[in-house]
Amino acid sequence: MRVLGIDPGLRALGWGVIDVDGSRLSHVANGTCRSVGKELAARLLSLHEQLTAVLATYGPCAAAVEQTFVNRDGAGTLKLGQARGIALLVPAQAGLAVGEYAPNAVKKAVVGVGHADKTQVAHMVSLQLPGVTLDGPDAADALAIAICHAHHMQSAGRLTAAVRAAS
Repeated sequence: MRVLGIDPGLRALGWGVIDVDGSRLSHVANGTCRSVGKELAARLLSLHEQLTAVLATYGPCAAAVEQTFVNRDGAGTLKLGQARGIALLVPAQAGLAVGEYAPNAVKKAVVGVGHADKTQVAHMVSLQLPGVTLDGPDAADALAIAICHAHHMQSAGRLTAAVRAAS
């Protein structure tokens, strides 16, 4: 199964694609979509076009997006939410189910603690996906989101199998 992880951002939207074969994870690609334009609508459109091209190129079967955390800057949070809307819309347009994970859940799944910093996340992504060359911190976060989703899908599959076996 191929999983796309997306780290939403208005200036830089990170993406990462992994293949999942049982408990084995392998890196496919990662990168950063950078918004173009001065007006918000143009920037959102450019993110939409770039992320649509990523889906067309790599053909994921599932996608996951990091949830937005609310900070003190309400306007900044709103703009991030609009970029997150693009991150949810593009996979949905392709017919994919989209998982959503809180930043702390992603960090806990990849690093083992919910308050890890970006360098720790990037390091653990590199350990779990040997040979990966990270496009940057946003791409590393996106790969971490994909890894988190893969772990959750595996857990859900084991739970479903256990329930089936018990009935």
